[in-house]
Amino acid sequence: MTGHDPLDYGWWLAARSAGVVAYLLLSAGVVLGVAMALRVAPPRLRPALRAAHERLAIVALVAVGAHALFLLADRWLKPGLLGVLVPFATPYRPLWTGLGIIAAYLATALSLSYYARRRIGGRRWRSAHRFIPVAWALAAVHVIGAGSDAGSLWLQVPLALTISLCLIMLGQRWLASPARQRPTRRAPSEPERARL
Repeated sequence: MTGHDPLDYGWWLAARSAGVVAYLLLSAGVVLGVAMALRVAPPRLRPALRAAHERLAIVALVAVGAHALFLLADRWLKPGLLGVLVPFATPYRPLWTGLGIIAAYLATALSLSYYARRRIGGRRWRSAHRFIPVAWALAAVHVIGAGSDAGSLWLQVPLALTISLCLIMLGQRWLASPARQRPTRRAPSEPERARL
């Protein structure tokens, strides 16, 4: 026995738990979103995948909000409203915490833009939505740098798995993008042949 009662750190434990859940849900949302973009599922499953992707994103945002609220109540960290809302303003690992706050804002704005896609236009929305992996990457860096358990195996294993899976999926998406496709050679038309 260490003499410390875990209940003395209840808000800290709740904040850590909500943060890990938020990161895992965001990772799952990225993987599912990229899988949908790659069209790996048959067409009949796409509406169900789209609905699951939307729900994952919403629950991830709720977990991010819970992470921030639980930190506000934490008597050990005492970040205050400024430390929870303003990037790099907290004294606790300011760089890593600031990146997490930026990730939260970016993920929230880009996720909720789905509901304004008709107003902003489908093409603009898709272009903006492609930055979700940036929010995910910032969240991963935040977990590694600010997470008090980043050195623990129980967190390192899910981090390694999610980072590997997301990077593989994003690499596949990048390779499959139309801009990366090699142009096929076509036979010259009649006027082009005449110029040769």
